[in-house]
Amino acid sequence: MAGGGGGGGGMAPPDISRMSPEERANRLYNRIMTLHSAGKTDSAEFFLPMALQAYAMLPALDIDARYHVGVLHLTGGDAAGAMAQADTILRQAPTHLFGFVLRAHASELRKDPSGVQQAYRDFLRNEAAERARQLPEYADHAQNLDSFHEQAAQATKGAGKAGT
Repeated sequence: MAGGGGGGGGMAPPDISRMSPEERANRLYNRIMTLHSAGKTDSAEFFLPMALQAYAMLPALDIDARYHVGVLHLTGGDAAGAMAQADTILRQAPTHLFGFVLRAHASELRKDPSGVQQAYRDFLRNEAAERARQLPEYADHAQNLDSFHEQAAQATKGAGKAGT
């Protein structure tokens, strides 16, 4: 899930010089998600380049970090950047749910309804087996996955249940 981050409540800001590069990147991601969820899009946009740069400076990106980068691209309206992360995730792990989530949202930005429907079908077809794997990133983003499941189930309800 993308909550957390942000500071406030009169506490001193964290000393980022003592954070690992991964912690800095994740802190910025969480701050942007919190700001975006609160409707503070100008503030989220302010931190977006910093977050993308923080992830770009990491020596390697695991699937969770690629998902974060993809979501950041989506937040900034960059469908191509999000789709690139989705494709990379699915090349690395062909049934990973994050790839389908990013593909659906990037396809929405591209105004590609058939791409959205395909991503929904792929997500639903692979969801049970993937969630049974109990990957840590699935637990961390369980609320997002649950919400996406509802979206996908609603959107595909009348569209035929053929599992391609």
